[in-house]
Amino acid sequence: MSEPVRTAPFAPFEWMLSSRYLRARRKEGFISVIAGFSFLGIMLGVATLIIVMAVMNGFRKELLDKILGLNGHIVVQPLESPLTDWKEVAERISGVAGVRLAAPVIDGQALASSPFNASGVLVRGMRAADLDKVTSIAKNIKQGTLEGFDEGQGVAIGRRLADQLSLRAGDSITLVAPRGAVTPMGTTPRIKPYKVAAVFEIGMSEYDSSFVFMPLAEAQAYFNRANDVTAIEIYTTNPDRIDSFRKPITEAAQRPIFLVDWRQRNSTFFNALQVERNVMFLILTLIVLVAALNIVSGLIMLVKDKGQDIAILRTMGATQGSIMRVFLITGAAIGVVGTLVGFLLGLVVCLNIETIRQFISWLTNTELFSPELYFLSKLPAEVDAGETAAVVIMALTLSFLATLYPSWRAARLDPIEALRYE
Repeated sequence: MSEPVRTAPFAPFEWMLSSRYLRARRKEGFISVIAGFSFLGIMLGVATLIIVMAVMNGFRKELLDKILGLNGHIVVQPLESPLTDWKEVAERISGVAGVRLAAPVIDGQALASSPFNASGVLVRGMRAADLDKVTSIAKNIKQGTLEGFDEGQGVAIGRRLADQLSLRAGDSITLVAPRGAVTPMGTTPRIKPYKVAAVFEIGMSEYDSSFVFMPLAEAQAYFNRANDVTAIEIYTTNPDRIDSFRKPITEAAQRPIFLVDWRQRNSTFFNALQVERNVMFLILTLIVLVAALNIVSGLIMLVKDKGQDIAILRTMGATQGSIMRVFLITGAAIGVVGTLVGFLLGLVVCLNIETIRQFISWLTNTELFSPELYFLSKLPAEVDAGETAAVVIMALTLSFLATLYPSWRAARLDPIEALRYE
């Protein structure tokens, strides 16, 4: 009599039994329902995690691009004495390796008004040559032109401000500054009309509704700063390595200065965004965890229901390892298929997120993600390969771990006990 041949792990009969257990018959319908809910839970958990992470990455990237596209990566502010030597300082800083632009600016607050409305604005004085290099403005002119910006007394305003004041390129806007001419009666407000030379649209509502760009020489006269500027805005080639620019810029300035980088100016905002992102990841991970627990309960019920089958298989020579692998494959199949379907669903939604937002807005007749509240004119989604891979690996790991205990319990089932009362 020949010796019995041991089957290799994950033999065809183990896969066949697993597939049969996944297709529950009518009397086992409840187990099939649990498996279905486990599949849906993992699928929705993975898809939701991918979508939420992608949208939050998109928000961060878009906001970062908009903020750094308009504001300097490093702001040079004067110490001890005003920046009356701003031309020389800006020229020296421009020679630092990695500095793309060093733009002297004058910032001041004013009230912008038209015959139809009024609004508080931030007036920024810049040279035309510098403004042309700020691509977020120069490449997003919707009306008018920036040609001859230094020669005339025209200003460039944001699209939302233009709509709010009912203005177009060529119209007149009146700016009122609180600190004007000094008279024996005190300081009087400065009121001056300007032609709207250009209308720009960055796509960030806060900037499009509050910024007014004015020629630097005119801003100096308007804000009583004849020989100096407020600061020098520095744009670098790599904002993420901003610390490496601090020392060479300080040395190039050759005068006492104070440096403020974009992380310091927006630290509260981006820290809050990062905390919210981490919390959302943890909360949504619970969906996948609950689905994994459903796999545990479903497999335990399946093991209990298949006790007689397991006992017969053991008496026919099936090893404990084979029994364990059968139920391991059964549970893992739910997790793997649910994860893959959730991954594909998440990618499809991310690639069409703006279309979906517009459709839901049309369907419900409401404006989802209003630009006034969320700063952006459209809903962005930026899929990060590393984060997406982490979500998929986490879901697969939880699904696999969820199958271990029920599979071990099936393998430990005593065939005599299982058949005693059958």
